[in-house]
Amino acid sequence: MGEALAAGLISAGWADPAGITVVEPVEERREELEKAYPDLRVITSPEKTNDVLVSVKPNQIQNVCELLSVTSPERLISIAAGVTITTLENSLPPETSVIRVMPNTPAMVNEGMSVLSPGTHASPADIEWAVSIFAAVGETAVLEEELMNAVTGVSGSGPAYVFALAEALVRAGINEGLDYENADLLVRQTLLGAATLLSQSGESPTELREAVTSPNGTTAAAISIFERTGFQDILIDAVSAATQRAEELGS
Repeated sequence: MGEALAAGLISAGWADPAGITVVEPVEERREELEKAYPDLRVITSPEKTNDVLVSVKPNQIQNVCELLSVTSPERLISIAAGVTITTLENSLPPETSVIRVMPNTPAMVNEGMSVLSPGTHASPADIEWAVSIFAAVGETAVLEEELMNAVTGVSGSGPAYVFALAEALVRAGINEGLDYENADLLVRQTLLGAATLLSQSGESPTELREAVTSPNGTTAAAISIFERTGFQDILIDAVSAATQRAEELGS
């Protein structure tokens, strides 16, 4: 996710590659980043700076905050899933402005969805600064932290649900006689077109689905299978499981 965000910011022109410093302790990973982004500044450990964005696994956040306590940043954005603002503030120097964010990987192509929750000491200017970063790579919303785990279940993990759907559709096309290349092309463009239509039409998902579902037609036959097998219930349960896991990670 950290690389996706850095790539999106560079692509959107929010910052020059040389204006972003990445801390990466793993040598192999540093080499990969330096090869992919030649002008990106990649170092091995944190240095003194006012603004920090932390993109690590939840179980690494305590160690990272201990390192940052030495450099004492004024503002910190965390995109670590499930890690609460209270946990972050208790692990950092007093008065640090903390903003918790849940982005998603389409930020890499400037189509991300990011939700921000401000901490105790975050000022309107701090929130505006954080929003400017994530607005450069997609849409943003500012919500209460108590909703962040649900956000994680819906949009944070959401791209994986779409990719899983794409995998299944490609397999279905192959089962019906298509070769892989054509099935893959059909699925990619269909998902892109449907998502664009959903974004731009102003109609609800229900209205769009009904518009393409003629009575007793091919789409109706497919939708009847969704209804029979509980397609919506499966997605609801999946989001609930991701939300619950986010809560566990933060406990």
